[in-house]
Amino acid sequence: MTAPPPSRRQFLGWIGIGAALPVIAACGSGDAQAKTYPVRFTDEQWRKRLKPEQYRILRQEGTERPYSSPLNAEHRRGTFLCAADGNPLYSSATKFESGTGWPSFWKPLPGGIGTSTDFKLGYPRTEVHCARCGGHLGHVFDDGPKPTGKRYCMNGAAMTFRPG
Repeated sequence: MTAPPPSRRQFLGWIGIGAALPVIAACGSGDAQAKTYPVRFTDEQWRKRLKPEQYRILRQEGTERPYSSPLNAEHRRGTFLCAADGNPLYSSATKFESGTGWPSFWKPLPGGIGTSTDFKLGYPRTEVHCARCGGHLGHVFDDGPKPTGKRYCMNGAAMTFRPG
């Protein structure tokens, strides 16, 4: 004896459960926001300290348009810093042209960044945030150059550059 085919209501119910799974999986993934960081300000203070684009990226986990950052063309020796708190993030010696339209690096400076899992697109990605203030910087991928094989794809508006 075979079971009858599912009713339309049962079928739609299973579709709804499947669609909800990524959302449920994303619950609790906000490690960067939940952690306490050494540099802390209220939301109002962050808004006053940062330019609107910096606030949207660093504090609301936004993304800038590709090829929009002047830091893409920055090739001098120096250090890339968090635009929110000045924390050193990347040496210019680890910057490379990824062809993605965002400043990319193959290695962060020690203690510069932290990571957490981001499910905002429905699948896991590794989010990169400032280790001192928790500001969103970008994401890291496993398609970078040697020696690490990593591509730290950063929002230029989330950083500043200090020559040297």
